[in-house]
Amino acid sequence: MIQKETRLKVTDNSGVHEIGCIDIIGKGYCRTAGLGDEIVASTKSVAPDSPIAKGTVVRAVVVRCKAPTARPDGTSICFDDNAAVIVDANQNPQCTRVFGAVARELRDRGFMRIISLAPEVV
Repeated sequence: MIQKETRLKVTDNSGVHEIGCIDIIGKGYCRTAGLGDEIVASTKSVAPDSPIAKGTVVRAVVVRCKAPTARPDGTSICFDDNAAVIVDANQNPQCTRVFGAVARELRDRGFMRIISLAPEVV
């Protein structure tokens, strides 16, 4: 689960390498975010030629999470790292490529554009 102050790897070609979670969007007073949840984050590490500057506040969607996530069919899934994809206010990704696998839970949350850009859906 992702909570405030958690650092996440960014798995897209937006030029940002790492973000830090500031808040969780749309869950009321919930303290943790899981797969497919949208967060507000601050950019911590960026590439020199990135259009997004260090310290910029962005929105992102959690696409991989280390904590096991239960699925309705009784299985659970966990990944090796915590990762996110940066999105705009309309929930469209700000990138043209997504690296690595993404969770199937994104399809239920309506992030079809991220699903189509990803090389693998787990």
